[in-house]
Amino acid sequence: MPRRTDVHPDIARPDVRAPFFSTWRVGTPERQRQTVDAIARTWERRPWPADDLLGYHVYTGHDGSTLLHHSQWASEQAYEAFVLDPTAAPPRAHRQERVDEVDTAVPGIERLGLGRYRRYRSGTREDGPAPVPGCIVIVDVEFEGPDPERQRAWVDAVFEALASEPEPHPGGISAHFHLSTDGTRVLNYAEWESAQAHIDALAAPGDGVGSAPARWERVHNWPGLKSSTVNRYDHALGLVPR
Repeated sequence: MPRRTDVHPDIARPDVRAPFFSTWRVGTPERQRQTVDAIARTWERRPWPADDLLGYHVYTGHDGSTLLHHSQWASEQAYEAFVLDPTAAPPRAHRQERVDEVDTAVPGIERLGLGRYRRYRSGTREDGPAPVPGCIVIVDVEFEGPDPERQRAWVDAVFEALASEPEPHPGGISAHFHLSTDGTRVLNYAEWESAQAHIDALAAPGDGVGSAPARWERVHNWPGLKSSTVNRYDHALGLVPR
């Protein structure tokens, strides 16, 4: 059976080889809370679905409308078995029955798609033990067409811009860059001490989080860059195997 936890996931754990992210639009803060409660009930009354599922976490968006889901799988094949093989021996609690139960409790959820990723690079601050994140910031970048080399080059350029900042803005804890398996997107899962710290960093002079405007301008105007969105979340539910 699952065990509920308030501990944030370790995004850089090496045995997570298939990190997945998805977003649901539920509409209101009240429906956010109802959906999180429905997910918890649905999962806690069933066996943990697979040994290769290492953790499942849900976050409430500061927009009052969305939920972010992050599942940590040891392999993509294990996820496919969870979705497509409910008759496996021993019987496996599969995904659709959980989805149906949540939809019965909170009708009208809009699912905006599942993103399959691989973590590429992570950076953490080095001024002592990391504090508990008070806010999760998701930066979702889309490029014009698949190009794995461009994905990696863009992330490397972000790290060059960060390294060139003489005085990084306080409040950032870590940044974990993931490359979509289809070659079209980059997702940065960033941990911050608070939402206000992130807001203040965005409002600071320059074109990025801090200074070094020329390097950030290069990042923002990368060839083939189609769009970039930034959203803030709170960790609402963590489920891990017992």
